[in-house]
Amino acid sequence: MSRPDSLDAHWQSRLDALASDDLLRTAQLPQGRDFSSNDTLGLSRDPAVIAAAQRACQRDGVGARAARLLRGELAVHQQAEQALAEWQGSEAALLCPSGFQANLALLGSVAEKGDLVYSDRLNHASLIDGARASLADARVYPHQDVAALRTRLQRDRDSAGRRWVVTERIFSMDGDAAPLQELLDLCEAEDAWLIVDEAHAAGVLPPLPAHPRLVARILTGGKALGVAGGAILGSRALIEWIRNRGRGFVYTTATPPPVAAALTAAVRQIRARPELGERCLARAEQLRCKLREQGWPVTGDAAITSIVLGDAARTMQAATSLQAEGWDVRAIRPPTVPEGTSRLRVVCHADHSEQEIEALSESLTQVLAAGPSAPAIAGREQARPLPSACVVAGTDTGVGKTVASALLALELERRGAQVRYLKPIQTGDDDDTHTVRQLAQLDAQHSPGPLLHFPLPASPDQAAEEVGARLDLAPVIAAVRETLRSATAPEASWLIEGAGGLRVPWNEHEDQLDFFARLNLPVVLVARSGLGTLNHSLLSLDALQARGLRLAGLLLVGPHHAANHASLAPRLAQMGRQGTPLPCVSVPHFADLRPSRLHAFVASGALSELALPTPHASPQLSHA
Repeated sequence: MSRPDSLDAHWQSRLDALASDDLLRTAQLPQGRDFSSNDTLGLSRDPAVIAAAQRACQRDGVGARAARLLRGELAVHQQAEQALAEWQGSEAALLCPSGFQANLALLGSVAEKGDLVYSDRLNHASLIDGARASLADARVYPHQDVAALRTRLQRDRDSAGRRWVVTERIFSMDGDAAPLQELLDLCEAEDAWLIVDEAHAAGVLPPLPAHPRLVARILTGGKALGVAGGAILGSRALIEWIRNRGRGFVYTTATPPPVAAALTAAVRQIRARPELGERCLARAEQLRCKLREQGWPVTGDAAITSIVLGDAARTMQAATSLQAEGWDVRAIRPPTVPEGTSRLRVVCHADHSEQEIEALSESLTQVLAAGPSAPAIAGREQARPLPSACVVAGTDTGVGKTVASALLALELERRGAQVRYLKPIQTGDDDDTHTVRQLAQLDAQHSPGPLLHFPLPASPDQAAEEVGARLDLAPVIAAVRETLRSATAPEASWLIEGAGGLRVPWNEHEDQLDFFARLNLPVVLVARSGLGTLNHSLLSLDALQARGLRLAGLLLVGPHHAANHASLAPRLAQMGRQGTPLPCVSVPHFADLRPSRLHAFVASGALSELALPTPHASPQLSHA
């Protein structure tokens, strides 16, 4: 009998082989601006969707506790099914815990012994496994090749069973659209039936009209709907058959109530705000046009843009370079895609601005132009590296970010760094740069003035509008990077202070959190210590975590509030890395704002646990 350690050695050798071929996969936390996830409409963070899930959780509990045919059936499941069916113009819908299970349940129950299933070569793994799980004979036809499919259907006209054609509407890796009308016409002519997976289409593209040969459609809740789960759409008779015979539905615990309720709310949002899908499509087409203008071959007809590079090592290098610039773009490699077709998969979202698409297309062009032999393709100025830096953000306006910035400057100086300070945008009559210069005793050379100064003491969008201007993210990002480059010193550490609260708008589509996400720097969050801080702090922590930003610590300004510290401790522990909780530091109100008072506070070691960036131990600012 073989020993268990021989199995481990076997698996490790296989893993080593994958690594040598640049095919080893590891889970990677979100970091930088999201051009990778399928949350194309941003509904995973929509307040109405979140609130619906919270209400269901309070009312029905976290889990459904059983399969739906036992005691797991709840009103929220039926409500979600009705909402999905009405939205898509279907007689009925059946909710499953995932899109994968929905495909297993559908194909495993409708494709019977003696039937033939024709699957597009690039169909999702769940469709392939669903066909294999059925008793039918599963066959593959070349991707989108209607002529080849016609030949196969005509050859199999004498088949005793039914013939099923299975396709995605928008293919998950290439992003291209299936020729649905041609497929429907072919099914009509050859007495076949069509099943369409709309995972990457529903919510972005309009619902498909009914057709006598379109038997069923599959939606997933984890894409444009921003939640989870999957649903089968079809006639009432079909849905009832799957309810009774679909193993992927019958033999699994029901969808959690918060998920079902969130799906209903997400459907309402999509139906009430069709501009979300339109904006998503416009941004994706803008990106493809920009790349095609530069001569790069790309594919895609909806939110997904695919850029095939071929070689897995080069693709990984390109993705790493883009991530270093603050773009969360991922590499797709075999076996997810065929050998020799490794690619960058870029997913555009409704909340991406035109300026971001312009900036991303520039980064992509430079990364692609660098070619497979370039030793470092991350930045356009490898000879001028950017210094260490972090962001000082506030949960609200007036929480004490400027004094906190001065304290952080003194702490960095205590650690041996040469300190630099920048407040990119200043609104109102205040001069926060002058205040930091005085309190931290910085000279003007090391604390340049704001890049933009608007007289109105308001949010950046309102302050800019008051003088007839529009504030865009991309040029400010470029100016910040150039400012930091122009004053680069090997031992420099920069503090970049935001204007107002974390989510104050910059324009109709972008806010300050977008700015921080594009900078992709560690964040020191500043909040009030007393009443209201729990709600504001937790919402801000959630927002930072959702955008993949690393927290360097939380400063609570005002009289020490032990209960609030205790309430925040569990969340800070969750956000810490390698089991180390993030520091939460009490900072007093300094009635006497003299440099000596701030120096004494810093000298006490109160800020020593903050994970501040230093030239020797911190991530650098993303390259431009």
